[in-house]
Parts: sequence; C-alpha cells; structure tokens
Amino acid sequence: MAALTGPLTLPAVVEELLSEMAAAVRDGAPIPDEHLLSLKFVFGSSAVQALDLVDRQSVTLISSPSGRRVYQVLGSSGRTYTCLASCHYCSCPAFAFSVLRKGDSLVCKHLLAVYLSQVMRTCQQLSVSDKQLTDILSAEKTQEA
Repeated sequence: MAALTGPLTLPAVVEELLSEMAAAVRDGAPIPDEHLLSLKFVFGSSAVQALDLVDRQSVTLISSPSGRRVYQVLGSSGRTYTCLASCHYCSCPAFAFSVLRKGDSLVCKHLLAVYLSQVMRTCQQLSVSDKQLTDILSAEKTQEA
C-alpha cells in the first residue's frame, strides 16, 4: 500500500479499504461514498471524528534528518497527541483504554486521522533536527507522567 508508510497491524480488510481510498485520491476522484460508509461501519463514530480532524488539518508529520517520523494530532479537546503509525500507537487516553486495555477498538480517532491524512494527502509536514524531535518526544513523555 503506497499511501501508508511502515508496517501496520491493522486487519487486511482495513488495509484494503485504505488502499482503495488512496487509489481514488491518486486518480483525482473523490473518495466514494461506499468507502466512507465502510469506514463508518468498521470504526463507528471514530470514523466521523477522525474525518473531522483531517478536515481541520489537525495532523502533522514531523520528520528528522535521521529518518525518524512521528505524527502529532491536535485533538478536538485542544490537546496534542503523538502517534507512531509505524507501530500503531497513540498517546491519548482513549487508545490506552479502548484499544490496549479493553480491546474493543482497532484504533483511536487520532491514529485513524493519521492513516486517513496519509491516504488523502492532507498531512501537514514539519522538518526538525534530531535534537528537536527528541525534545518533542521527551515533552510528550513528561505530559503523560
């Protein structure tokens, strides 16, 4: 799947859906309603919330010269969450509770927004030094504590 980078731990049906959405975007077509309905079926209300985050351009890809990449998503609460698409992780409480602890969700809305912004090519880009990226990640760890 060209639109998404790194290995994903999503079910094959979700990867296929995102791949088909990416193909529509590459062809310059709008994402078909059937794909949006499938997204809603698989992810429930998180799909609508994630699409809202994408529409508000709340997803930023932060990359460093060493090739490290993290995403930051400005949540609807105004708080910024760090997402690692390569290992399917978000720093938000919903991810910890609904995805990791209860296991009743595949992803949180922030991580889904990352995947959708990759597909829709709407991800904002920010290049920083390796030190700056380390500082960003350290600040996130301090906020969680």
